[in-house]
Amino acid sequence: ETDIDDRYGDLDSRTDSDISEIPASSDRTPEILKKALSGLSSRWKNWWIRGILTLTMISLFFLIIYMGSFMLMLLVLGIQVKCFHEIITIGYRVYHSYDLPWFRTLSWYFLLCVNYFFYGETVADYFATFVQREEQLQFLIRYHRFISFALYLAGFCMFVLSLVKKHYRLQFYMFAWTHVTLLITVTQSHLVIQNLFEGMIWFLVPISSVICNDITAYLFGFFFGRTPLIKLSPKKTWEGFIGGFFSTVVFGFIAAYVLSKYQYFVCPVEYRSDVNSFVTECEPSELFQLQTYSLPPFLKAVLRQERVSLYPFQIHSIALSTFASLIGPFGGFFASGFKRAFKIKDFANTIPGHGGIMDRFDCQYLMATFVHVYITSFIRGPNPSKVLQQLLVLQPEQQLNIYKTLKTHLIEKGILQPALKV
Repeated sequence: ETDIDDRYGDLDSRTDSDISEIPASSDRTPEILKKALSGLSSRWKNWWIRGILTLTMISLFFLIIYMGSFMLMLLVLGIQVKCFHEIITIGYRVYHSYDLPWFRTLSWYFLLCVNYFFYGETVADYFATFVQREEQLQFLIRYHRFISFALYLAGFCMFVLSLVKKHYRLQFYMFAWTHVTLLITVTQSHLVIQNLFEGMIWFLVPISSVICNDITAYLFGFFFGRTPLIKLSPKKTWEGFIGGFFSTVVFGFIAAYVLSKYQYFVCPVEYRSDVNSFVTECEPSELFQLQTYSLPPFLKAVLRQERVSLYPFQIHSIALSTFASLIGPFGGFFASGFKRAFKIKDFANTIPGHGGIMDRFDCQYLMATFVHVYITSFIRGPNPSKVLQQLLVLQPEQQLNIYKTLKTHLIEKGILQPALKV
Protein backbone atom coordinates (compact mmCIF):
# COMPACT_ATOMS: atom_id res chain seq x y z
CA GLU A 1 0.00 0.00 0.00
CA THR A 2 2.91 2.33 0.71
CA ASP A 3 4.24 1.75 -2.80
CA ILE A 4 0.86 2.68 -4.25
CA ASP A 5 0.75 5.89 -2.18
CA ASP A 6 4.20 6.83 -3.41
CA ARG A 7 3.29 6.16 -7.02
CA TYR A 8 0.19 8.34 -6.94
CA GLY A 9 1.85 10.90 -4.68
CA ASP A 10 4.40 11.63 -7.39
CA LEU A 11 1.78 12.60 -9.97
CA ASP A 12 1.91 16.28 -9.08
CA SER A 13 5.71 16.42 -9.42
CA ARG A 14 5.95 14.86 -12.88
CA THR A 15 7.25 16.87 -15.81
CA ASP A 16 5.88 16.67 -19.36
CA SER A 17 8.56 14.15 -20.28
CA ASP A 18 7.41 11.85 -17.47
CA ILE A 19 3.90 11.46 -18.90
CA SER A 20 3.62 8.39 -21.08
CA GLU A 21 2.28 8.87 -24.57
CA ILE A 22 -1.33 7.83 -25.07
CA PRO A 23 -1.66 5.23 -27.84
CA ALA A 24 -2.83 6.77 -31.10
CA SER A 25 -6.46 6.22 -32.02
CA SER A 26 -7.23 3.90 -34.91
CA ASP A 27 -7.80 5.40 -38.35
CA ARG A 28 -11.53 5.63 -39.07
CA THR A 29 -11.26 6.86 -42.65
CA PRO A 30 -13.83 5.01 -44.83
CA GLU A 31 -12.25 2.30 -46.99
CA ILE A 32 -13.73 3.80 -50.17
CA LEU A 33 -11.79 7.02 -49.51
CA LYS A 34 -8.60 5.13 -48.74
CA LYS A 35 -8.80 3.28 -52.06
CA ALA A 36 -9.71 6.40 -54.06
CA LEU A 37 -6.80 8.37 -52.61
CA SER A 38 -4.24 5.55 -52.35
CA GLY A 39 -2.00 7.00 -55.10
CA LEU A 40 -1.54 10.37 -53.42
CA SER A 41 1.12 11.50 -50.96
CA SER A 42 0.14 11.62 -47.30
CA ARG A 43 -0.01 15.45 -47.45
CA TRP A 44 -2.48 15.56 -50.31
CA LYS A 45 -4.37 12.53 -49.06
CA ASN A 46 -5.03 14.34 -45.77
CA TRP A 47 -6.01 17.48 -47.71
CA TRP A 48 -8.66 15.62 -49.69
CA ILE A 49 -10.00 13.73 -46.67
CA ARG A 50 -10.31 16.97 -44.68
CA GLY A 51 -11.96 18.72 -47.61
CA ILE A 52 -14.53 16.00 -48.29
CA LEU A 53 -15.45 15.64 -44.62
CA THR A 54 -15.62 19.43 -44.21
CA LEU A 55 -18.10 19.77 -47.09
CA THR A 56 -20.12 16.88 -45.66
CA MET A 57 -20.31 18.50 -42.21
CA ILE A 58 -21.23 21.89 -43.67
CA SER A 59 -24.03 20.27 -45.71
CA LEU A 60 -25.41 18.56 -42.61
CA PHE A 61 -25.17 21.85 -40.72
CA PHE A 62 -27.28 23.58 -43.42
CA LEU A 63 -29.85 20.79 -43.11
CA ILE A 64 -30.10 21.26 -39.34
CA ILE A 65 -30.47 25.04 -39.79
CA TYR A 66 -33.38 24.35 -42.14
CA MET A 67 -34.95 22.09 -39.50
CA GLY A 68 -35.13 24.99 -37.05
CA SER A 69 -33.93 26.31 -33.72
CA PHE A 70 -34.91 23.29 -31.64
CA MET A 71 -32.72 21.00 -33.73
CA LEU A 72 -29.84 23.47 -33.39
CA MET A 73 -30.24 23.33 -29.60
CA LEU A 74 -30.12 19.53 -29.72
CA LEU A 75 -27.01 19.76 -31.89
CA VAL A 76 -25.30 22.03 -29.34
CA LEU A 77 -26.26 19.64 -26.53
CA GLY A 78 -24.93 16.64 -28.47
CA ILE A 79 -21.63 18.41 -29.22
CA GLN A 80 -21.31 19.40 -25.56
CA VAL A 81 -21.76 15.81 -24.36
CA LYS A 82 -19.28 14.47 -26.92
CA CYS A 83 -16.65 17.12 -26.04
CA PHE A 84 -17.07 16.31 -22.35
CA HIS A 85 -16.61 12.62 -23.12
CA GLU A 86 -13.43 13.24 -25.14
CA ILE A 87 -11.75 15.41 -22.49
CA ILE A 88 -12.74 13.25 -19.55
CA THR A 89 -11.52 10.13 -21.38
CA ILE A 90 -8.07 11.70 -21.77
CA GLY A 91 -7.99 12.16 -17.99
CA TYR A 92 -8.83 8.51 -17.44
CA ARG A 93 -6.08 7.42 -19.81
CA VAL A 94 -3.38 9.79 -18.58
CA TYR A 95 -3.86 9.02 -14.90
CA HIS A 96 -4.82 5.37 -15.40
CA SER A 97 -7.91 6.02 -13.31
CA TYR A 98 -10.34 3.49 -14.77
CA ASP A 99 -10.45 1.63 -11.46
CA LEU A 100 -11.32 4.59 -9.26
CA PRO A 101 -14.46 3.73 -7.29
CA TRP A 102 -17.59 5.34 -8.77
CA PHE A 103 -15.62 8.03 -10.55
CA ARG A 104 -16.85 7.44 -14.09
CA THR A 105 -20.44 7.41 -12.80
CA LEU A 106 -19.88 10.57 -10.75
CA SER A 107 -18.38 12.43 -13.73
CA TRP A 108 -21.51 11.87 -15.79
CA TYR A 109 -23.71 12.60 -12.78
CA PHE A 110 -22.08 16.03 -12.38
CA LEU A 111 -22.60 16.66 -16.10
CA LEU A 112 -26.30 15.90 -15.64
CA CYS A 113 -26.55 18.20 -12.60
CA VAL A 114 -24.88 21.15 -14.31
CA ASN A 115 -27.02 20.73 -17.42
CA TYR A 116 -30.15 20.59 -15.26
CA PHE A 117 -29.16 23.88 -13.64
CA PHE A 118 -28.33 25.76 -16.85
CA TYR A 119 -31.22 24.49 -18.96
CA GLY A 120 -33.60 25.11 -16.08
CA GLU A 121 -32.39 28.72 -16.01
CA THR A 122 -33.07 28.96 -19.74
CA VAL A 123 -36.62 27.64 -19.34
CA ALA A 124 -37.25 30.13 -16.54
CA ASP A 125 -35.93 33.03 -18.62
CA TYR A 126 -37.57 32.37 -21.96
CA PHE A 127 -40.70 30.33 -21.21
CA ALA A 128 -42.08 32.14 -18.16
CA THR A 129 -45.58 32.45 -19.60
CA PHE A 130 -45.77 28.76 -20.50
CA VAL A 131 -44.39 27.70 -17.12
CA GLN A 132 -46.96 29.81 -15.29
CA ARG A 133 -49.78 27.67 -16.70
CA GLU A 134 -48.24 24.36 -15.57
CA GLU A 135 -48.46 23.79 -11.82
CA GLN A 136 -45.77 21.07 -11.74
CA LEU A 137 -43.36 23.28 -13.65
CA GLN A 138 -44.11 26.19 -11.34
CA PHE A 139 -42.77 24.18 -8.39
CA LEU A 140 -39.64 23.12 -10.31
CA ILE A 141 -38.91 26.66 -11.47
CA ARG A 142 -39.66 28.32 -8.14
CA TYR A 143 -37.19 26.04 -6.33
CA HIS A 144 -34.95 25.37 -9.31
CA ARG A 145 -31.70 26.60 -7.78
CA PHE A 146 -32.34 24.81 -4.51
CA ILE A 147 -33.04 21.56 -6.35
CA SER A 148 -29.92 22.05 -8.48
CA PHE A 149 -27.79 22.64 -5.40
CA ALA A 150 -29.29 19.59 -3.65
CA LEU A 151 -28.47 17.41 -6.67
CA TYR A 152 -24.89 18.68 -6.79
CA LEU A 153 -24.55 18.26 -3.02
CA ALA A 154 -25.63 14.63 -3.36
CA GLY A 155 -22.86 14.06 -5.92
CA PHE A 156 -20.35 15.86 -3.69
CA CYS A 157 -21.25 13.62 -0.75
CA MET A 158 -20.99 10.52 -2.94
CA PHE A 159 -17.51 11.61 -3.99
CA VAL A 160 -16.41 12.08 -0.37
CA LEU A 161 -17.84 8.68 0.57
CA SER A 162 -16.01 7.06 -2.36
CA LEU A 163 -12.58 8.26 -1.22
CA VAL A 164 -10.19 5.37 -0.70
CA LYS A 165 -6.92 5.73 1.18
CA LYS A 166 -4.66 4.42 -1.56
CA HIS A 167 -6.28 6.68 -4.19
CA TYR A 168 -6.77 10.01 -2.33
CA ARG A 169 -4.58 12.24 -4.45
CA LEU A 170 -5.57 10.66 -7.74
CA GLN A 171 -9.25 11.00 -6.87
CA PHE A 172 -8.85 14.72 -6.20
CA TYR A 173 -6.92 15.11 -9.46
CA MET A 174 -9.85 13.64 -11.34
CA PHE A 175 -12.43 15.60 -9.33
CA ALA A 176 -10.70 18.82 -10.42
CA TRP A 177 -10.36 17.50 -13.99
CA THR A 178 -14.10 16.87 -14.15
CA HIS A 179 -15.01 20.34 -12.90
CA VAL A 180 -12.65 22.13 -15.27
CA THR A 181 -14.10 20.07 -18.12
CA LEU A 182 -17.61 21.10 -17.06
CA LEU A 183 -16.50 24.73 -17.02
CA ILE A 184 -15.13 24.46 -20.56
CA THR A 185 -18.00 22.52 -22.13
CA VAL A 186 -21.30 23.01 -20.31
CA THR A 187 -21.11 26.69 -19.42
CA GLN A 188 -19.92 27.63 -22.91
CA SER A 189 -22.57 25.56 -24.67
CA HIS A 190 -25.17 27.24 -22.45
CA LEU A 191 -23.94 30.61 -23.72
CA VAL A 192 -24.24 29.35 -27.31
CA ILE A 193 -27.92 28.59 -26.70
CA GLN A 194 -28.41 31.97 -25.01
CA ASN A 195 -27.00 33.59 -28.16
CA LEU A 196 -29.34 31.50 -30.30
CA PHE A 197 -32.38 32.79 -28.40
CA GLU A 198 -31.38 36.34 -29.29
CA GLY A 199 -31.86 35.44 -32.94
CA MET A 200 -30.39 32.74 -35.14
CA ILE A 201 -28.12 35.30 -36.77
CA TRP A 202 -26.23 35.72 -33.47
CA PHE A 203 -25.63 31.97 -33.58
CA LEU A 204 -24.81 31.55 -37.27
CA VAL A 205 -22.53 34.50 -38.04
CA PRO A 206 -20.08 33.86 -35.15
CA ILE A 207 -20.00 30.10 -35.70
CA SER A 208 -19.65 30.38 -39.48
CA SER A 209 -16.93 33.04 -39.04
CA VAL A 210 -14.87 30.62 -36.94
CA ILE A 211 -15.46 27.88 -39.51
CA CYS A 212 -14.49 30.25 -42.33
CA ASN A 213 -11.34 31.30 -40.49
CA ASP A 214 -10.41 27.68 -39.83
CA ILE A 215 -10.86 26.72 -43.49
CA THR A 216 -9.24 29.77 -45.10
CA ALA A 217 -6.31 29.82 -42.67
CA TYR A 218 -5.72 26.15 -43.50
CA LEU A 219 -5.91 26.83 -47.26
CA PHE A 220 -3.64 29.88 -47.16
CA GLY A 221 -1.22 28.02 -44.94
CA PHE A 222 -1.32 24.90 -47.12
CA PHE A 223 -0.59 26.72 -50.39
CA PHE A 224 1.38 29.78 -49.26
CA GLY A 225 2.58 29.05 -45.73
CA ARG A 226 6.28 29.57 -45.14
CA THR A 227 6.67 31.42 -41.82
CA PRO A 228 5.84 29.50 -38.59
CA LEU A 229 3.34 31.31 -36.37
CA ILE A 230 3.57 29.64 -32.96
CA LYS A 231 5.57 26.72 -31.56
CA LEU A 232 2.48 25.13 -30.02
CA SER A 233 1.11 24.51 -33.54
CA PRO A 234 4.04 23.97 -35.92
CA LYS A 235 1.74 23.74 -38.94
CA LYS A 236 0.22 27.18 -38.31
CA THR A 237 1.82 29.95 -40.37
CA TRP A 238 1.67 33.75 -40.52
CA GLU A 239 0.49 33.51 -44.13
CA GLY A 240 -2.46 31.37 -43.05
CA PHE A 241 -3.21 33.60 -40.05
CA ILE A 242 -3.25 36.83 -42.11
CA GLY A 243 -5.09 35.30 -45.07
CA GLY A 244 -7.67 33.83 -42.69
CA PHE A 245 -8.18 37.21 -41.03
CA PHE A 246 -9.03 39.14 -44.21
CA SER A 247 -11.13 36.30 -45.62
CA THR A 248 -13.13 35.99 -42.40
CA VAL A 249 -13.88 39.72 -42.13
CA VAL A 250 -15.13 39.80 -45.73
CA PHE A 251 -17.14 36.62 -45.22
CA GLY A 252 -18.73 37.89 -41.99
CA PHE A 253 -19.69 41.19 -43.64
CA ILE A 254 -21.35 39.41 -46.60
CA ALA A 255 -23.03 36.74 -44.44
CA ALA A 256 -24.47 39.47 -42.17
CA TYR A 257 -25.91 41.25 -45.22
CA VAL A 258 -27.56 38.10 -46.56
CA LEU A 259 -28.98 36.85 -43.26
CA SER A 260 -30.24 40.29 -42.14
CA LYS A 261 -32.86 40.18 -44.88
CA TYR A 262 -34.84 37.31 -43.38
CA GLN A 263 -37.01 37.24 -40.26
CA TYR A 264 -36.18 33.56 -39.83
CA PHE A 265 -32.61 34.51 -38.92
CA VAL A 266 -32.99 37.88 -37.16
CA CYS A 267 -36.04 37.41 -34.92
CA PRO A 268 -35.53 36.19 -31.35
CA VAL A 269 -36.48 32.55 -30.86
CA GLU A 270 -39.72 32.28 -28.88
CA TYR A 271 -41.89 29.37 -27.83
CA ARG A 272 -45.60 29.72 -28.64
CA SER A 273 -47.80 27.40 -26.64
CA ASP A 274 -50.78 27.85 -28.98
CA VAL A 275 -48.87 26.13 -31.81
CA ASN A 276 -46.61 24.12 -29.46
CA SER A 277 -43.40 25.06 -31.27
CA PHE A 278 -40.60 27.60 -31.53
CA VAL A 279 -41.35 30.56 -33.78
CA THR A 280 -39.21 33.28 -35.33
CA GLU A 281 -41.70 35.98 -36.30
CA CYS A 282 -41.31 39.65 -35.39
CA GLU A 283 -40.86 43.17 -36.64
CA PRO A 284 -37.08 43.31 -37.20
CA SER A 285 -35.27 45.73 -34.92
CA GLU A 286 -33.25 48.67 -36.22
CA LEU A 287 -30.19 46.43 -36.29
CA PHE A 288 -31.72 44.62 -39.25
CA GLN A 289 -33.14 47.56 -41.18
CA LEU A 290 -31.15 49.28 -43.91
CA GLN A 291 -29.56 52.55 -42.83
CA THR A 292 -27.65 55.12 -44.87
CA TYR A 293 -24.12 55.97 -43.70
CA SER A 294 -21.65 58.64 -44.80
CA LEU A 295 -18.31 57.15 -45.78
CA PRO A 296 -14.96 58.34 -44.37
CA PRO A 297 -12.86 60.41 -46.79
CA PHE A 298 -10.41 57.61 -47.67
CA LEU A 299 -13.28 55.24 -48.55
CA LYS A 300 -15.00 57.91 -50.62
CA ALA A 301 -11.94 58.07 -52.84
CA VAL A 302 -11.76 54.29 -53.19
CA LEU A 303 -15.47 53.58 -53.72
CA ARG A 304 -16.22 56.86 -55.50
CA GLN A 305 -19.42 57.46 -53.58
CA GLU A 306 -20.27 59.44 -50.49
CA ARG A 307 -22.98 57.29 -48.93
CA VAL A 308 -23.71 53.61 -48.59
CA SER A 309 -26.71 51.61 -47.35
CA LEU A 310 -25.93 48.94 -44.78
CA TYR A 311 -27.62 46.91 -42.11
CA PRO A 312 -26.25 48.07 -38.72
CA PHE A 313 -25.62 44.42 -37.89
CA GLN A 314 -22.99 44.35 -40.66
CA ILE A 315 -20.92 46.78 -38.61
CA HIS A 316 -21.26 44.50 -35.59
CA SER A 317 -20.29 41.55 -37.79
CA ILE A 318 -16.90 43.18 -38.39
CA ALA A 319 -16.25 43.08 -34.63
CA LEU A 320 -17.44 39.46 -34.43
CA SER A 321 -15.39 38.25 -37.39
CA THR A 322 -12.32 40.17 -36.21
CA PHE A 323 -12.49 38.39 -32.87
CA ALA A 324 -13.05 35.06 -34.66
CA SER A 325 -9.92 35.52 -36.75
CA LEU A 326 -7.54 37.24 -34.31
CA ILE A 327 -8.48 35.96 -30.84
CA GLY A 328 -10.51 32.83 -31.69
CA PRO A 329 -7.43 30.91 -32.92
CA PHE A 330 -5.94 31.18 -29.44
CA GLY A 331 -8.60 28.68 -28.38
CA GLY A 332 -7.02 26.33 -30.90
CA PHE A 333 -3.52 27.16 -29.62
CA PHE A 334 -4.72 26.42 -26.09
CA ALA A 335 -6.06 23.06 -27.25
CA SER A 336 -2.76 22.36 -29.05
CA GLY A 337 -0.85 23.05 -25.84
CA PHE A 338 -3.21 20.76 -23.96
CA LYS A 339 -2.65 17.95 -26.46
CA ARG A 340 1.11 18.43 -26.41
CA ALA A 341 1.10 18.31 -22.61
CA PHE A 342 -0.46 14.86 -22.73
CA LYS A 343 1.30 13.69 -25.92
CA ILE A 344 -1.77 13.15 -28.06
CA LYS A 345 -2.33 14.17 -31.67
CA ASP A 346 -6.11 14.63 -31.44
CA PHE A 347 -8.77 14.55 -28.75
CA ALA A 348 -10.36 11.54 -30.47
CA ASN A 349 -10.74 9.98 -33.92
CA THR A 350 -14.43 10.74 -34.43
CA ILE A 351 -14.00 12.63 -37.74
CA PRO A 352 -11.43 11.27 -40.21
CA GLY A 353 -8.84 13.89 -41.10
CA HIS A 354 -10.06 16.22 -38.36
CA GLY A 355 -9.75 14.28 -35.10
CA GLY A 356 -12.38 14.55 -32.39
CA ILE A 357 -15.36 16.85 -32.00
CA MET A 358 -13.34 18.95 -29.56
CA ASP A 359 -10.68 19.44 -32.24
CA ARG A 360 -13.29 21.17 -34.40
CA PHE A 361 -14.92 23.22 -31.65
CA ASP A 362 -11.96 24.36 -29.56
CA CYS A 363 -12.30 27.92 -30.95
CA GLN A 364 -16.11 27.95 -30.87
CA TYR A 365 -16.31 27.94 -27.08
CA LEU A 366 -14.14 31.05 -26.78
CA MET A 367 -16.26 32.69 -29.48
CA ALA A 368 -19.49 31.85 -27.64
CA THR A 369 -18.35 33.71 -24.54
CA PHE A 370 -17.33 36.78 -26.54
CA VAL A 371 -20.68 36.93 -28.40
CA HIS A 372 -22.63 36.66 -25.15
CA VAL A 373 -20.56 39.42 -23.54
CA TYR A 374 -20.87 41.53 -26.69
CA ILE A 375 -24.67 41.20 -26.78
CA THR A 376 -25.13 42.04 -23.10
CA SER A 377 -22.65 44.95 -23.29
CA PHE A 378 -23.59 46.64 -26.57
CA ILE A 379 -26.90 45.24 -27.84
CA ARG A 380 -29.39 44.01 -25.27
CA GLY A 381 -30.99 45.97 -22.45
CA PRO A 382 -33.01 44.57 -19.53
CA ASN A 383 -34.65 41.23 -20.22
CA PRO A 384 -38.49 41.60 -20.24
CA SER A 385 -38.91 37.83 -19.78
CA LYS A 386 -37.06 37.91 -16.46
CA VAL A 387 -39.15 40.87 -15.26
CA LEU A 388 -42.34 39.06 -16.27
CA GLN A 389 -41.19 35.92 -14.48
CA GLN A 390 -40.73 37.84 -11.23
CA LEU A 391 -44.13 39.54 -11.60
CA LEU A 392 -45.97 36.28 -12.15
CA VAL A 393 -44.82 34.77 -8.85
CA LEU A 394 -45.93 37.79 -6.79
CA GLN A 395 -49.13 37.86 -4.76
CA PRO A 396 -52.21 39.31 -6.57
CA GLU A 397 -52.17 42.42 -4.37
CA GLN A 398 -48.52 43.09 -5.23
CA GLN A 399 -49.21 42.57 -8.94
CA LEU A 400 -52.12 45.02 -8.75
CA ASN A 401 -49.96 47.68 -7.05
CA ILE A 402 -47.29 47.30 -9.77
CA TYR A 403 -49.99 47.55 -12.44
CA LYS A 404 -51.33 50.81 -10.95
CA THR A 405 -47.83 52.28 -10.63
CA LEU A 406 -46.95 51.35 -14.22
CA LYS A 407 -50.26 52.75 -15.52
CA THR A 408 -49.68 56.06 -13.73
CA HIS A 409 -46.14 56.24 -15.15
CA LEU A 410 -47.34 55.60 -18.72
CA ILE A 411 -50.06 58.25 -18.39
CA GLU A 412 -47.50 60.81 -17.18
CA LYS A 413 -45.29 59.94 -20.17
CA GLY A 414 -48.25 60.50 -22.50
CA ILE A 415 -48.18 56.90 -23.75
CA LEU A 416 -51.62 56.13 -22.28
CA GLN A 417 -54.62 58.45 -22.16
CA PRO A 418 -56.14 59.03 -18.68
CA ALA A 419 -59.52 57.39 -18.20
CA LEU A 420 -62.48 59.80 -18.43
CA LYS A 421 -64.47 60.13 -15.22
CA VAL A 422 -68.23 59.91 -15.65
